[in-house]
Amino acid sequence: MNADRRGLMHKELTETIIGVFYEVYNELGHGFLESVYQRAFEIALTGKGLDVLHQIEVPVWFRGQKVGDFEADLLVNKCVLLELKAVRTLDSAHEAQMLNYLRATEIEVGLLFNFGIKPEFRRLVFENSRKQVQHFGEISIAALLNPRT
Repeated sequence: MNADRRGLMHKELTETIIGVFYEVYNELGHGFLESVYQRAFEIALTGKGLDVLHQIEVPVWFRGQKVGDFEADLLVNKCVLLELKAVRTLDSAHEAQMLNYLRATEIEVGLLFNFGIKPEFRRLVFENSRKQVQHFGEISIAALLNPRT
């Protein structure tokens, strides 16, 4: 079933996260490093009772072989991936980065936030039914949370 037919995927959670983004932005403003916003966002989200993990290593696979890793900023309630930026404005490269993160995992919803001169966010969805990842077992949420060494 298409997410549009059943409503926005993780609607209440993403609305909460977006509200927290504006709380953090209004309190800190712009001009800090991404790491400052990431820590503040993490504190504010956990203060709302949400489960937040940071700096999640996600493997990238090509033709059955691991070719690298990327590091996602935050994962909320094991189902919404957050990528934070502190740039002048969001552009298509930032959206492509988030879509690649979603494509490489079983996570379907991502929020891209910018703590720039003006606060910005994008909500991106990449449904698992559209993904062509061959190693889903290797990139399950459980695998992300308990990486093998």
